[in-house]
Amino acid sequence: MERSRAFVFSLLLLIGILTGCTERMELELDETYARLVVDGEITSETRAHCVRLTTSSSFLGEEPDLPVRGASVRISDSHSIHVMKEDPDEPGHYYTDAQVKGIPGETYLLDIVLPEEINGTDHYTAACPMLPVAQLDSIGIVWKEQWEVWEIQCFALDPPTTDFYLFDILINDILVTDTINERFVIDDRFFNGNYTNGAGIGYLSPDEGENLQPGDKITVRTSRISKEYYDYFWEVVSETGYKNPLFGGPPANIKGNISNGGIGFFLACPVSETSAINEEGIAK
Repeated sequence: MERSRAFVFSLLLLIGILTGCTERMELELDETYARLVVDGEITSETRAHCVRLTTSSSFLGEEPDLPVRGASVRISDSHSIHVMKEDPDEPGHYYTDAQVKGIPGETYLLDIVLPEEINGTDHYTAACPMLPVAQLDSIGIVWKEQWEVWEIQCFALDPPTTDFYLFDILINDILVTDTINERFVIDDRFFNGNYTNGAGIGYLSPDEGENLQPGDKITVRTSRISKEYYDYFWEVVSETGYKNPLFGGPPANIKGNISNGGIGFFLACPVSETSAINEEGIAK
């Protein structure tokens, strides 16, 4: 009886605590505070590389971010300066010439001068080193019955340094990891200095329309990235993913590498490609 009374008392106390937390809080949000948002990269591939410039919208607003037109944008290293041109059909998108190729070992500098100030400044910069190329020996394609997904595995010797990797997957030369939540970013803590021997680096789900056919070509694009970008990536995933409304923390700005309060990241990374043909058949 005493135990039952103690349980009932504890239950009533918990209900009182939960229902008593009803104090109204007024949050003052600055609706006019805008920031420059930068999304750009240069890789070791020979192609036109893009930097996208927008302004952040109101915290409570539903309007899309506005493109920044007419900016002066340059990417440079110790040997050359690449002046970027805005695409007239894509406002806010600035491209290098199609023959530009990043060089591993160089540090790349992004320089942006705006036609009008945003948050009190018109000049923004960023710097990112391009690390050495990471080349896989081969990749494997294995159907995992317990998870009902295709697992893409890598085979390579990891160097005895602390490294961070970004993997993208293409099916028949079509990129399927086209959102940040689908890309695969890992560190090498579990295989540092060893042969990976089939470590999983990506998954394809038939439920998402990613069911492989016999003869499909799978390509993995491997990029060695800096720890700064590794941390940035996981902060973005954390802030844009599901948050528990009771126990999750408040939203926060994500720290990138753009100066003067800009938001976003300018990435320089080497890219290598490794392909294999699916021979396992179709998942049931």
